[in-house]
Amino acid sequence: MTLTDFLAVSDITSTINACRANDSFSPNNFFAMVGLSKKSPPEIEKIFMILDQDKSGYIEPDALQLFLQNFSKGARPLTAAETSAFLLAGDQDGDGKIGWDEFSNLVMSS
Repeated sequence: MTLTDFLAVSDITSTINACRANDSFSPNNFFAMVGLSKKSPPEIEKIFMILDQDKSGYIEPDALQLFLQNFSKGARPLTAAETSAFLLAGDQDGDGKIGWDEFSNLVMSS
């Protein structure tokens, strides 16, 4: 299973291009532009499982930094400020990582 099973390649490409510049990434804008916010909860869960590459049940800060590369291999890493803002937006329980429920809430609010 890959992200392109759920998201259009053209949407991924245009969204990655829209946040090419450093400090231009916003989780809410990204999720809306790539079409993720229009997906059903079961689809969002499957996408989370793809993004949770170490299968820990969480997306940790080091994985958040490489978030865009999950969508496009040549995408840039997020800056430290973008990574911190992403974590702040998604980490509702303050444990320093984003779990499935937190990710789903973040996506659905975008």
